[in-house]
Amino acid sequence: MSDDQGVRLQKVLAAAGIASRRAAEQLIDERRVEVNGQVVVEQGRRVDPERDTIRVDGSRIPPPRRHLYLVLNKPLGVVSTMEDPEGRPTLTDLVPHRERLFHVGRLDTDTEGLIVLTNHGEFAHRLAHPSYEVSKTYLAEVEGVMENHALKRLEKGVTLDDGPVRPDKIRLVQRGADRTLLEVTLHEGRNRVVRRMMDAVGHPVRRLSRTAIGPIRLGRLKVGQSRELTREELGALLDLIEL
Repeated sequence: MSDDQGVRLQKVLAAAGIASRRAAEQLIDERRVEVNGQVVVEQGRRVDPERDTIRVDGSRIPPPRRHLYLVLNKPLGVVSTMEDPEGRPTLTDLVPHRERLFHVGRLDTDTEGLIVLTNHGEFAHRLAHPSYEVSKTYLAEVEGVMENHALKRLEKGVTLDDGPVRPDKIRLVQRGADRTLLEVTLHEGRNRVVRRMMDAVGHPVRRLSRTAIGPIRLGRLKVGQSRELTREELGALLDLIEL
C-alpha cells in the first residue's frame, strides 16, 4: 500500500473507540500497536481496516462493522429456527432486526440460553464448523445427588450410541437434597449431547442452559433479550475462527 492509500492508523483506532487520535499516537509511540503481526514503530502508517489485522496490546481490533452480530438469551419453548411451519415461537420473534439472520448452533426447544445470530454467512459457517473446535459451556441441573465416581466417569468420557464423548471440563457447582448443578464445557455439536451424557451416568437433566460460546458469555442478559457483540468479543471470535 502506498503512502497516499488507506486510512491513517490513529484514525482507525479512534473510530474503533480505542482512544482519541492523540492517545492512539501515544499507543503507537509505546509500541503497543501491531499491523499484520508487525509492531508499528512510526507515526503516519496507513492501513486498510477491512483487510489488515490490527491489534492493540495483543487484542484484535475488528474491522468496521458491515454485518450484524447478536447474542440472544433463548427462552424455553422457543424453536431454534428463524421460521416454523407449525407456527411455534421462533428466534425471529425475539429480535427487532428484519435482516435475514443465521443462527449459529441450535438449542433444543427445552433448552435455554446463548445463541449467536448474524447476517455474516462465512462467520456463521466457521463458528459452527467442528474443525475450529469452538467450546460451548452449559449449566446443567440434573436429578439426584451426583457422587464423585459419576463425576469422574463424566470427566473420563462416556460412550453414547453414536460414539464416545469426553467433555473439555466438568465443574461441580452445587449439590442439593435431590439435585446437582454442573457446569459442562465441550466442543461437541452432536444432538442433545449433554442430556445424553447425563442419562449415561444415571442423572437425567432437569434444566439446561448454554452460558457461553467461546469467549462470549451470557452474563446478565435477561431471558428473551438480545445485544450486539462487543468489540472485544468480536475480535476474539474472529481470531478463533481465523477470519
